[in-house]
Order: sequence, then C-alpha cells, then structure tokens
Amino acid sequence: MAIESINPANGKLLRHFDPLEDEAIRQKIGLAAEAFEAYQSVPLEHRALCMRKLASILEHETEDLAIIITEEMGKPLHTARQEVLKCAAACRYYAENAARILTPEPIPIDGNDSYVRWDPLGVVLAVMPWNFPFWQVFRFLAPALMAGNVGLLKHSSNVPQCALTIEALVRRAGFPRGTFQALMIDSRQVESVLNDERIAAVTVTGSEPAGRAVAAQAGWLIKKSVLELGGSDPFIVMPSADLGLAIETAVRARCVNSGQSCIAAKRFIVADEIYDEFESRFVAGMESMHVGDPMKDTTDIGPLATASIVDELETQVKAAASAGARILTGGERMVGEGNYFEPTVLVDVPRTSVVYREELFGPVAMLFRVTNLDEAIRLANDTPFGLSASVWTHDSNEQQRFSRELQCGAVFVNAMVASDPRLPFGGIKRSGYGRELSAAGMREFLNSKTVVIAQPDIQHP
Repeated sequence: MAIESINPANGKLLRHFDPLEDEAIRQKIGLAAEAFEAYQSVPLEHRALCMRKLASILEHETEDLAIIITEEMGKPLHTARQEVLKCAAACRYYAENAARILTPEPIPIDGNDSYVRWDPLGVVLAVMPWNFPFWQVFRFLAPALMAGNVGLLKHSSNVPQCALTIEALVRRAGFPRGTFQALMIDSRQVESVLNDERIAAVTVTGSEPAGRAVAAQAGWLIKKSVLELGGSDPFIVMPSADLGLAIETAVRARCVNSGQSCIAAKRFIVADEIYDEFESRFVAGMESMHVGDPMKDTTDIGPLATASIVDELETQVKAAASAGARILTGGERMVGEGNYFEPTVLVDVPRTSVVYREELFGPVAMLFRVTNLDEAIRLANDTPFGLSASVWTHDSNEQQRFSRELQCGAVFVNAMVASDPRLPFGGIKRSGYGRELSAAGMREFLNSKTVVIAQPDIQHP
C-alpha cells in the first residue's frame, strides 16, 4: 500500500514515502525499547514540563499545523485549528492531573502496609486513523508519555506528513530521543511489528476489520489491546425537547468533520408528533451546509479524505435506495475535482437492508419515526455498534431510562456527543473495548501492581 499525501480537494500528490525496510523497523523498535528503560525513571515533574512545552508549541503554531491537516485530509481549516488546540488542552490536562492519577492507592489489610501502584508497560504501538490525524494521536500520546510509556505510531497511510510532524513536535518539546516515533509502514507490516517481543501493548482506532485483525493477533500473543472502532450513533428527539436547538445541533452532529467521525450522529430517531417538523427543518439545514474549499472559513463540509471513501458512500446510498429507502436531498457525488459528496438525507430505510446496519462515514443521515419511548430505545439499540448517543428530552424519567438502557459507552442528554480529556471515551459491542482519555485511558496501559508489606508483630514487655 502506498504511503502518500494527496490533497483531497484537488487530487494532487503532495509527498510520497517508501515503507521502511525490516531492518529499519527493528532499529526503531530497539530505540524505543532502550528509551523506555531510561524514560520510565524520569521524574514526573520533568515529563510534565515537557508536556506543557508541547502544549505551548501547539498553541503558538496552530495555523501552520492546521494547514498541514487540511491539505492532507481535507477537513475545513477552521475545524483543523480547533483540533490542534484540543490536542494542546489534552497535553495540559495530563500534565496537571498525572500525579493524581498515578498516586498509589492505599488498601489497608490486617495492619499491613498494602497498596496498588501504577507502573508503565513499555513500548506501546498505536495504529491510528486519518479522520482526526492530530487528535486521535494526542489522546493516546499525552497519557502514554506522562505515564512513563513510550510510543510507536503507525498512522494512516494517507496522512504521513501529520505523523512526521507530531514526532518532530514531541522531540522539540524536550522528550528524550526514542520516546515517540512515527513508523512509515503500511498496514501489512503491522503484524511483524506487533510480533516483536519488545512491543508490550497495542491500541487501534479505525475500521472494524483493522480492529479484528490486530485484536486477534494481540490476543494470540497475550498482549494488552484497546480498540476504538466504528459507530452508528443514534440522535433521539422526544416531544419535550427544545426542537429548534435539537435540529440545529442535529445538522452539526451529522456534518462534523464532513461527516467523517465515529461519534457523529448518524441515525436520527424522532417522536411521531414532532417528526414532520423535524424532517422538514433538518433537510433544510442539511441543504444549507456549504460544501467547498476547505481553506475557506465559510466552508462547512470539505472533501472526503480519499476517493475510495466517496466510492463507498455512493455505493451505500444507492444500495439503500434499491432496498426501498427514499432520498430527500443529495445522494450524489459532486462533479469536478476533489472528493466531494452532497449532504444527504435518507428515510424509510428498511431494517432488512444492509445499509441499516452499516456505518455511513460521510454527510449522509438516516431518519426514523417512532411512536413512543420504548420504540425509540429498541431502535437505538438495534445496531451492532455501541459507541455513544445523543438524546433530547426534558422529561426526567426519559432521561433516566435513556441513560440506563441505551447500549453504548456514553450518553449525552440535550447535548452533542464530543470527546473531552476529562471524560472516559470508548464503546461496547462492535465499537470496541477499553477506554481512552481521563484517568481510565491513562490506566489502560499501566500495570496495577499490588504491593503488600507485612508489618512485624510488636511484642510488648
């Protein structure tokens, strides 16, 4: 597989990289292993100092870094700026909170001095996607480095410049050589890297097939793994909701990152008594989205990251229509250069259709009408995925039932789903396992080591 940076707005090749040869890969893994031996003993205060410097560099060079992101994967420049600043916020969060998260937990037992301490595992391989080419990496990088682990990054093959830029940023921030390296390898080389005994664990964010392959290998090798895979998040609107705010948020939630987000709302489940108004205004909102040059701040939706993504989305929409779904707006790739697809709304998607159970990774929404709360919950859970959900209701009983009964990793009530360094992030079912971010994310790649120090009996005269 070619490792190439291609501008999705015009199809022009920006840079080409040859995959590393086996010996070069072994040398990089060796450097990482050597770095870990020394780095795990670096005082936490020094790691925090480097992490804060990394945050400062991100903040001061936001514009240049955002341009790299936009040119390489196509998201609107104003959202790329937000992504860079979010990475800086994650760095600062872990710099400020790592000491609290890593503090040994005392567990008094029978008068002994007993506690749980948190030790780093070693070299962690991160297989990361293209859709948030900085954020996906930094939400692994920041907690891993603060915990004393070191990282090897296998980034998506269409964002190699982002990968190399992040590696350079880490070095400029003062982290020791070898603590974070980008591997210019293709997906076929991941197996040999993970097989190396010096790799302690692996984290994957990406497609279900990629997650299955890596998880199966990691399981065979008995190595820790974390998977953050796809999603088909429900966006549920009940009669008590603030309908105007719900519709405005629904359009943004479907079109975030040009629709290329695992936590973007994809299935809109609306109560019957407000459905018609929701459908009419939602379609109008989707049609108002400005599709165009990602370098312009007036653009809402940029090109999709690769031509193959457009092909797949087009195939899915046509399959839905063939199965009986109606297209209320959009439904076509856009003519001209670049990987553009029209904002699209589908209704009457049959439960028996293949598309009903697939993830739509682009600005395509599916609308469903329900008659009551029970039906809304059943429909929301009728998916192989379980990442997150956004529910809109001011009824406290409905809020409690949604929070309790929806099968997913996160429920946002009267709010759009978003990742935040302070909150655990991850899913269930075929959306993966394990958590990123917060204390939970940091501890995924730590050894919770039990320590018991027996106290001698004190003999009294």
